Amino acid sequence: IKGYMLRHMAKPGITGWAQINGWRGETDVLEKMKARIEHDLYYLKNWSIWLDLWIIFKTVWIVLRKDNAY
Repeated sequence: IKGYMLRHMAKPGITGWAQINGWRGETDVLEKMKARIEHDLYYLKNWSIWLDLWIIFKTVWIVLRKDNAY
């Protein structure tokens, strides 16, 4: 998948752009993996402190609402 190795440029964390947008868990089909990679690359290209704060806010919101949170 194009861009797969680029996603390793970011250190892994507790949550991320792909996870808060629904691309978490098992990637049993190629389309799921591509979507996760696209979100990871978007994060790398558009990183800002505001994006990180939005991810934190959205993570808390999802966990409190229990929207399929793991």
